[in-house]
Amino acid sequence: MTYRDVATPRVLVWACTSVGARMPVAMAPLALVFLVRERPGGYALGAVLAAVYVIGEIVGAPLLGLRLRPERPRPHLATGLAVGAVGFAGLGLLPDAGSLVLGAFAILAGAAPAAVTGGLRALLTELVPERAVAQALSTESMLNSVIWAVSPAAVTGLALGVAPRVPLLLAAGLMAASVAGLWLLPAGWKVDEPTDGTGGAWKGGSLPRLLLRAWPVYVTGAASLSLLGLAELALPALLEQRGIPVGWSGPLLTGLAVGGGLGAFLYGLRTWPGLLRTRSAVLMCGTSVCVTLVALIPVTAGIAAALAVGGLLQSGALLTRNLALRDALPPGALAAGYSVMYAAAGAGYAASGSLAGALLKVTVPSTAILAGVVLTLALTGVGWWGEVRRVGGSVQGADVAVSPGRAVEAAGPEGAAIGGRRDSEGRL
Repeated sequence: MTYRDVATPRVLVWACTSVGARMPVAMAPLALVFLVRERPGGYALGAVLAAVYVIGEIVGAPLLGLRLRPERPRPHLATGLAVGAVGFAGLGLLPDAGSLVLGAFAILAGAAPAAVTGGLRALLTELVPERAVAQALSTESMLNSVIWAVSPAAVTGLALGVAPRVPLLLAAGLMAASVAGLWLLPAGWKVDEPTDGTGGAWKGGSLPRLLLRAWPVYVTGAASLSLLGLAELALPALLEQRGIPVGWSGPLLTGLAVGGGLGAFLYGLRTWPGLLRTRSAVLMCGTSVCVTLVALIPVTAGIAAALAVGGLLQSGALLTRNLALRDALPPGALAAGYSVMYAAAGAGYAASGSLAGALLKVTVPSTAILAGVVLTLALTGVGWWGEVRRVGGSVQGADVAVSPGRAVEAAGPEGAAIGGRRDSEGRL
């Protein structure tokens, strides 16, 4: 297994389109804080606007993702990106507007393009052969790590060095430019099961019902993001508790992003033993250990190492969730499923932020992080149990382990074809 099947001109076009669509998302929360920070109570208003933006994403992703038509998603995705660009442009052009007006633009910028992540992921897997899907998703994760590593520095430099409105105007320009890239990508992706195109009848039931059956994947996906989200949000307070300069937060979080990119690359290099749900649980437990060490280690170098390794393991956990979702849903429902996953991850991150804020008022940062670890492990256990029940209750037969070029039958319930494909829990 190599990345050769992913190194194609069409995937490069996809990557450029994805950067234009996703970098504004990574820039938005910090850019909103800088936009209004010089107002009276500006930091509080910035936090509210960032929360409104995230709420727009959480609500918009499943609602709009359900309406994506696999055979013709381009108009839907282009409209979402264009409207999102208008939302960002409104924020950048009217920085002195009232808080309600800015809130309306923020929720528009968050909600309108919220289904694009799922649609672009589905288009990416259409650009590569089936054997290279894991490498394609690893490449996507690496690209996201670069975006999230670069965005904070870009926002800070532009907001402080040029003007607070500039990052939002740049976000509007990037999102608008990504619309053009959609016409250089496939018009849609393969659909193995008939659908009425409106989220109606499928062979396996209605689209909402199919998505609901995959709830364990969403639970563990949300848990994997909320764990490091809690560590990120509590990190400045933790450094202050340890007597470490708060300015180290930026470099430490950059190390976290670099670790995530490296983990995604390593995951796609080879086949890995075990079922996807087992792999996910092991990676989540490893990430939990790393975040626990972040809370306990008193020195900067130790915290940096724990965050980097935690990012490496967490990126693998997220990749297993995306691959598991491919097995839980038919191909035509994947974009909607990815959108629900996006919303679940956003909800997990928002919940971790709320938990951190609440706990930091009553306890020290290290204890707040440890409480988040306990909650994450509980969610991981619930998700793993749910996957065992879902697969055991719906599929009878043998586990399938697939190595490059051959398939091997093994005892268990997860090897039957799902959605017309062999189960990738054994293939990887």
